[in-house]
Amino acid sequence: MKTSIIRIGNSQGLRIPKPILKQCNLSGEVELEVRGNELVIKPIARSRKNWEKAFKTMAANKDDRLPAFPDSHWDREEWEWK
Repeated sequence: MKTSIIRIGNSQGLRIPKPILKQCNLSGEVELEVRGNELVIKPIARSRKNWEKAFKTMAANKDDRLPAFPDSHWDREEWEWK
């Protein structure tokens, strides 16, 4: 597909058709990478994607409590509690 570089204020940009954005899963912020003389546009990897939903589910199931650790020799004598 051909497109033109257009002026946007003091910058320049590309118009990317909506079907291409959807196919490439691009929205909001993206990552630009230069490979040789090519420009690569990639979605930003979200390492914590869907965590908020998972935390809400855990809270609803009362599964968001800290585990109870057994009292140990190390806890009583090796660790300094302040």
